[in-house]
Amino acid sequence: MEFNPVLISVIVLCILCLLKINVLFSLMISAIVAGLISGMGIEKTMNLFVSGMGQNSETALSYILLGTLAAAMTHTGLANILAIKISKFIKNNKYALLGILVFISVLSQNLIPVHIAFIPILIPPLLKLMNKLKLDRRSVACALAFGLKAPYIAIPAGFGLIFQGLVADNMTQNGIKVLKTDVWHYTWILGLAMFVALLVAVFISYRKPRIYKEVNEPTINNIDEKLQKKHYITLCGAFVTLIVQLWSGSLPLGALVGLGVIFGFRAVSHKKMDILTDEGVGLMGYIAFVMLVCAGYALVLKESGGIDSLVNSAIPFIQNSKFLAVSFMLLIGLIITIGIGSSFGTIPILAVLFIPVCTKLGFSTPSIIILLAAAAALGDAGSPASDTTLGPTAGLNADGQHNHIKDTCIPTFIHYNLALVIAVFIAVYLIY
Repeated sequence: MEFNPVLISVIVLCILCLLKINVLFSLMISAIVAGLISGMGIEKTMNLFVSGMGQNSETALSYILLGTLAAAMTHTGLANILAIKISKFIKNNKYALLGILVFISVLSQNLIPVHIAFIPILIPPLLKLMNKLKLDRRSVACALAFGLKAPYIAIPAGFGLIFQGLVADNMTQNGIKVLKTDVWHYTWILGLAMFVALLVAVFISYRKPRIYKEVNEPTINNIDEKLQKKHYITLCGAFVTLIVQLWSGSLPLGALVGLGVIFGFRAVSHKKMDILTDEGVGLMGYIAFVMLVCAGYALVLKESGGIDSLVNSAIPFIQNSKFLAVSFMLLIGLIITIGIGSSFGTIPILAVLFIPVCTKLGFSTPSIIILLAAAAALGDAGSPASDTTLGPTAGLNADGQHNHIKDTCIPTFIHYNLALVIAVFIAVYLIY
């Protein structure tokens, strides 16, 4: 019996990450494993790997520019002012702090699309407050992951328009006409399930106090809280970023114009442009490069033939069973997304392979929408290579006390993926 290169490669990736091997190296090693098992050879594997990296170039550029935008907010003092106001508003109530972080995370996906760029700016100044509240940072990771993931599944704005547009377009291309505006009418149940999972994480799983060492975290004392002209210009730059992104459909262009507003109206001196760019690369460069490597890894997985083989081996067993069809589609979606770290990139793969099977088994259109969206999203929370986990870790580990795998990936994986699976079965069997 031949080993499936995709399955073995993803298992290797998870094991390497659990052994605390750097994500970049884990992805490269796992890509080589997939290539060698599939018989492609080391040279072809590496050529595919490098050529595939370009497929995420827009995403990587977006992160660098958004990191620069976030750095500009730090230089104007806006992020610290916001941190002070948050500290005073919550009045030592850790649940109020978590609620605010969820709200800001949601805004970062739908209203001000800076995505994860706000995390390494806003979270480090709040670590001292979190330590004072004895707040388990695993609950913060779950709160941030919810805000980064649930909105694009359930809300038709910002990144949600992109994700839901992919669902609609790929269903239409595979014989089921669906409008982009139709998707959220059904995927809301997935967002609701994730919200329930968030409550479980915050009020049950990680409600007990957790002690962290007091080290030299960034502080927010002795800062003038009054908003000045430069702060209003910075806010205007963020708003312009949103408008241009929605108008052009290009997040890099939006970020570039937003930076133009900040520098053009001298909220930050243009002499600091090089410094801010360096800081932007420092903030988001690692994550941007992980996204590039993820794209290379994804191409190796696709070219290995393992995905088709994985699906084709399951089809004979699911052709007469809705339960098995749902189970296998979710499982394969989970495996693929954990590997490539992108629910957006998983949709086209699943749509081509599974929509014909779902149609044959008599699934309703709403059921297929929910199943496709959930199967693609599974693994995004919990994947070591996903920005949904890399982002929270970037902020929470500023003092070296938050482990990427144990404190971010595993908690988010357990809570949100289990919630999505339950929601799919409820939707398919009881609602639609």
